[in-house]
Amino acid sequence: MSKQFDVVVIGAGPGGYIAAIRAAQLGFSVACIDEWKNDKGGPAPGGTCTNIGCIPSKALLQSSEHFDHANHHFAEHGITATGVKMDVAKMVARKDAVVKQNNDGILYLLKKNKVSFFHGRGAFSKAVEGGYEVQITGAANETVTGKQIIVATGSNARALPGTPFDEERVLSNDGALRIGAVPKKLALIGSGVIGLEMGSVWRRLGADVTILEGLPTFLGAVDEQIAKEAKKAFDKQGLKIELGVTVGQIKTGKKGVNIAYTNAKGEAVTLDADKLIVSIGRVPNTIGLNAEAVGLQLDERGAIVVDAECKTNLPGVWAVGDVVRGPMLAHKAEEEGVAVAERIAGQHGHVNFNTVPWVIYTSPEIAWVGRTEQQLKADGVKYKAGTFPFLANGRARALGDTTGMVKFLADATTDEILGVHMVGPMVSELISEAVVAMEFKASAEDIARICHAHPSLSEATKEAALAVDKRTLNF
Repeated sequence: MSKQFDVVVIGAGPGGYIAAIRAAQLGFSVACIDEWKNDKGGPAPGGTCTNIGCIPSKALLQSSEHFDHANHHFAEHGITATGVKMDVAKMVARKDAVVKQNNDGILYLLKKNKVSFFHGRGAFSKAVEGGYEVQITGAANETVTGKQIIVATGSNARALPGTPFDEERVLSNDGALRIGAVPKKLALIGSGVIGLEMGSVWRRLGADVTILEGLPTFLGAVDEQIAKEAKKAFDKQGLKIELGVTVGQIKTGKKGVNIAYTNAKGEAVTLDADKLIVSIGRVPNTIGLNAEAVGLQLDERGAIVVDAECKTNLPGVWAVGDVVRGPMLAHKAEEEGVAVAERIAGQHGHVNFNTVPWVIYTSPEIAWVGRTEQQLKADGVKYKAGTFPFLANGRARALGDTTGMVKFLADATTDEILGVHMVGPMVSELISEAVVAMEFKASAEDIARICHAHPSLSEATKEAALAVDKRTLNF
């Protein structure tokens, strides 16, 4: 006998588990299905983000940053540290412990909110009267029926054509997080978020890191001025980034990987590395969902087709997160999950793609919200720009981290904030002020007239807003 629920959520990543919790808060009976397993075969909810993405990568970034500081920056503070070593196995074990804490936390939250959790793979079985039957394949095979279905199955790493991931020599983000010893030479294909973050981790620990990027520009989605500032910092750190390359044949052997490519000058080059991390984007995860059983529409990429409200072509079936259009970001998935649960309840869920913040957790960090200067030029929007360097910020000087700047872009006529772009220390935290400001349609002057604590990094935000009107006080 199939168990009946008001809402069945397939997937317990950031979009899925949040949607399940919000639906339960709204009074629905909710089931959440997820197949991710930990090392012991038990449930590991949280999706890519928790298991092989955002959370573990930040744990490794933090560990490697401590190591880098001990080796290169403690002396500035009068601290003598000699013979500093990194126990990679212990670093990875700490990362695994952080992941497990998050897995367990999600299981607790689902239980606390009376969400029925099913460990296994969820797939459409058939449409039934008043809803859909979903087959769960796991330790115990069973079926559930939901009046409303929310698909939140996430995405998978995209492999290079003809070069599958073996997670030993050719690594996805999963294998990149499980490297057991510092490679002498590490190659990465793709200078996006994953490439830069993983490259930073192993570069700090002593690897010779080369990043190959097919595009002629560095971080094309980032404001050009900010991207140039970041590139300058990465070059200084010894992160080798080659732009405009065309990757050719990749050969794997017992000793490593050989990558043939053509550089931006048209020269043939070969690169030998111990390991290769491929980070060329992600693809929607709809394999095994059995979408055809109910006629769920997919696009040419395999993504589920949805409208602006995350409705699919089927009544009562919704989809959120990486498996649909829009940025593949955990926090975007969460917002869509909440919005869909509220729409099911007859409320008006809200997601504004124009105010979704982006962050790259390198050192310096890169963060932005809204449109870039190149986008505004392309759109023919008249704007004013204001920048302020962390070099002139008292707290940044005290931290010993003065790289980067904050940049404001505001409408030339109304002064409404159109975009805020940052590169520097802790800008992942600073960007939230800009997100709030843009949600409330604030002007640059609004931020300029708000009192910011002194000394704080946030003063750079205020000063950049003042710079829009050419009236900075500390630069």
